[in-house]
Amino acid sequence: MNLTEWIISIMEQLGYFGIALLMFLDNIFPPIPSEIIMPSAGYSASQGQLFLVGVIIAGSIGSLIAAAILYWIGYKFNHASIFRFVDRYGKYLFIKSLDVKKSLDWFEQYGDRIVFFGRMIPAVRSLISIPAGMSHMPFWKFMFYSSLGTVIWTTLLACVGFYFGENQALMQNIFSQISHFIIILVTAIIIWILYRRHQRKNHPS
Repeated sequence: MNLTEWIISIMEQLGYFGIALLMFLDNIFPPIPSEIIMPSAGYSASQGQLFLVGVIIAGSIGSLIAAAILYWIGYKFNHASIFRFVDRYGKYLFIKSLDVKKSLDWFEQYGDRIVFFGRMIPAVRSLISIPAGMSHMPFWKFMFYSSLGTVIWTTLLACVGFYFGENQALMQNIFSQISHFIIILVTAIIIWILYRRHQRKNHPS
């Protein structure tokens, strides 16, 4: 049984709870991709087995619970403890200390907005919660940005599966285009942020 078949079997057995569980795991274990989970759930909804709104809600809840847990891990433990833990156990979660450090650098350089966009970027989605906690970002603000990014991403993926699930080639092409668009958008925003900071330094009020 391959990964896609396993994901579908979990959803068939557990329904909405299975979707929430899988999306929870997507945030904890990056190799379990939301790009398979949510479109598969959306396709099930198109076949009348589930409701599309229920699929989106379940996927969003699972993601946000995981994000909150990772945030509090980052918040409660100091930097040295987290890096020691990742050095020792990260290989079981497919996470490296370098990945955490990069995410922390991203967060400290680009601020709260990276939480919103990070929820829509593979790999970053799983890691951005920890540096947000490590930086003691206010929890309400973290959940606000996380919720916005998560709902947009899960809705997009579920709708792709709902409307194009029977055409796998078209669906993969859509994902490819979406990924490129998000990367370009995030890059443009980062450049804009850096430009604004440069302007403020050169023209202090």
